[in-house]
Amino acid sequence: MSPTTTGTVLDGIIAGVLKDLHERQLMVTSDNLREAIELVAPAIDPIPRLTSPGLSVISEVKRSSPSKGQLATISDPAALADQYRAGGAAAISVLTEERRFQGSLADLDAVRAKVEIPVLRKDFVVTDYQVLEARAHGADLVLLIVAALSDDDLRRLYDLACELGMTPLVEVHTAEEARRAAALDARVVGVNARNLKTLDVDRSIFGRLLGELPEGVVKVAESGILRVDQAVEAHDCGADAVLVGEMLVRHGEPAQVLREIHRATV
Repeated sequence: MSPTTTGTVLDGIIAGVLKDLHERQLMVTSDNLREAIELVAPAIDPIPRLTSPGLSVISEVKRSSPSKGQLATISDPAALADQYRAGGAAAISVLTEERRFQGSLADLDAVRAKVEIPVLRKDFVVTDYQVLEARAHGADLVLLIVAALSDDDLRRLYDLACELGMTPLVEVHTAEEARRAAALDARVVGVNARNLKTLDVDRSIFGRLLGELPEGVVKVAESGILRVDQAVEAHDCGADAVLVGEMLVRHGEPAQVLREIHRATV
């Protein structure tokens, strides 16, 4: 973990993640995970779906967040994921962090069993074990947050994810973090409008950073997108895809919202 996260919201989240991780490691070893990976279907390449005409949407199974608290009661994450699929989602993001987001690996398992489109394990990944865990549970993508990782850790986790066939979604919030992502030759980079150290949101970051990402990178706008017109705005700033959770889980007909976004951007 980068020393710059000390004392921030991000630091507190990661401290909890590491405690929960320790408990899981006592029950399931890295060798156990590698054995499980041998039995899992190969990871799906999300790039074709993320770069299809119009604005692609990574639709999120999200119950809660540190900034907003409880968002939705999701008793059946697989059923929600299937609604997303029916609406044309390019991928499904499943939050697996337990303390602040009320997610779990069981949610990931349920979604993976239900849909045949790419699935992202969205968590605060800071160890090799979590990358192995993601693939063992069927994830096709794994989130790597640049602000939470040193250059060495970022490179190691990125390479491990690729070795396992997954596509890392490398998340940045500043120009410096964008340069670090570019140094990885990352295929998919997410620009997060939410500063994870303070939880403040500034959607103008899309206009500042999306255009600075290298040519050929799949560009994802994350956080702060609560209306269809804001998704269109991100598309106009250069986003190939948006990652949306709150807007969808709070809407009674998420598939309808996804269709509206597609119609507005093709």
